[in-house]
Amino acid sequence: MPDEKHVERTQVIWHDHAVTRAERERLNGHRGCVVWFTGYSGCGKSTIANALDRQLYARGIHSFLLDGDNVRQGLNAGPDRLLEHGLEYANRFGLGFSEQDRQENIRRIAAVAQLFASAGLVTLTALVSPYRRDRDAARRMVEASGSTGDFLEVFVDTPLEICEARDPKGLYRKARAGQLHGLTGIDAPYEPPERPELVLRGDQETPETLARQVIEQLQRQGQFP
Repeated sequence: MPDEKHVERTQVIWHDHAVTRAERERLNGHRGCVVWFTGYSGCGKSTIANALDRQLYARGIHSFLLDGDNVRQGLNAGPDRLLEHGLEYANRFGLGFSEQDRQENIRRIAAVAQLFASAGLVTLTALVSPYRRDRDAARRMVEASGSTGDFLEVFVDTPLEICEARDPKGLYRKARAGQLHGLTGIDAPYEPPERPELVLRGDQETPETLARQVIEQLQRQGQFP
């Protein structure tokens, strides 16, 4: 395999924007940031994030939700969705659920979230994102273009047995039957955040109540009035 010395160097440079991030945030009336929901499949990430998106909208806050399943429909599509471009292309650029593919999935979504936050949006992500190193890398990417505090890690701490009982997509049933491999919590690890900005118990409160807790945290951090 080629070493780093033989990696092709791309000739690209950064172009500063005519409209600054600060100007966009003044126009919006609030700061941009990333709220990163993480937890087991079925813990309530997407439901809470959607409730939060609706509550932010009602307050006149500009927000957008990057849901993990939705992003895998296009930007991070799997090989099966790219076959129209040929098998070689599909296998090279499609993302599955191996540890390396999960890492690239998080990197791409973090890059998009960073761009949205720079545009002054309160950007929500709902992803299992099981590995700490990947979530930490996402934080570094977001905060490098803004400031410390622009990344809010929210751990939806719902016990695995409850997530498995809910099983909204039937993933746990398939994993237990041996029809699905690499499912987080069953035969792939989940590394809980060590110092999240917020911990939500997805089995004890309604999504609307939990969404309000996120808004209260954002207000404490000064993201918006």
